Amino acid sequence: MAPLVIPRIVHRHVEVDGVQVFYRESLPARADAPVLLLLHGFPSASHQFRRLIDALGAQYRLIAPDYPGFGHTRAPSGFAYTFDRLADITEAFVEQLGLTRFVMYVFDFGAPVGFRLATRHAEWIAGLVVQNGNAYEQGLSKGARDFIELRPDVPGDEGIIRDLLTLPATRGQYEGGTSDPELVAPDGWTLDQHFLDLPGRKEAQIALAFDYHTNLKHYPQWQAWLRKHTPPTLITWGRNDPFFPEPGAHAYLDDLPDAELHILNTGHFALEENLPEIAPLIADFLDRTWT
Repeated sequence: MAPLVIPRIVHRHVEVDGVQVFYRESLPARADAPVLLLLHGFPSASHQFRRLIDALGAQYRLIAPDYPGFGHTRAPSGFAYTFDRLADITEAFVEQLGLTRFVMYVFDFGAPVGFRLATRHAEWIAGLVVQNGNAYEQGLSKGARDFIELRPDVPGDEGIIRDLLTLPATRGQYEGGTSDPELVAPDGWTLDQHFLDLPGRKEAQIALAFDYHTNLKHYPQWQAWLRKHTPPTLITWGRNDPFFPEPGAHAYLDDLPDAELHILNTGHFALEENLPEIAPLIADFLDRTWT
């Protein structure tokens, strides 16, 4: 029997531009282990990567921060919740940790945050793991397009967003589109809802929802960046995602024809159901990419 190797994982806060950023980091035995920066989605936080960190953290250095307005990160009163500001804080976080090269995992909100980082610092990006992280018009469902059209000055639009911040909606994001809901632990949506119900958190999410439309204007820039830099890319995509459907995964191949694509029969939070399939793909990708 092979020896059981369990990673050591630290949980810390670091101050970045007045924000107390919480993050999780695995401590592999190798000092030169490949680095994977994990950028979470809505309405989650770094805890969505706990099982992945357990699976891969003994061999690789995995780092997962919480954005302002999410998880255990604490932002000051008056913080402006926009995607530009989330990227600013994540950029400063990376610099604070002294990271100069990493593979970047982008999921959901992690795509607009991560691609902003990539266009600012191409030298940081050793490769990409894309999991239901959209950067193409083709990857927006009708429901997503309708949501992106919501505006703060239109009566009733804020109420539509607030409905998405309730426990049934949060749970639905985890279980929707899965092949077997019993494979999805309840801890994820329960913890997400705990954070959503904290003072000020719903207002932060409403501000980000109204700001989401700004990401679409960056799509051409991000696509041009992909064509220019052609980073090694692994795409794992839940085909039943109600927000970012399967065409969004295939669209990457227009700019990255050598990308490795895996379509999984699950929903938005693909790691919840398909970690046994996805983790080995990431490990193999890191081994081939980190040279």
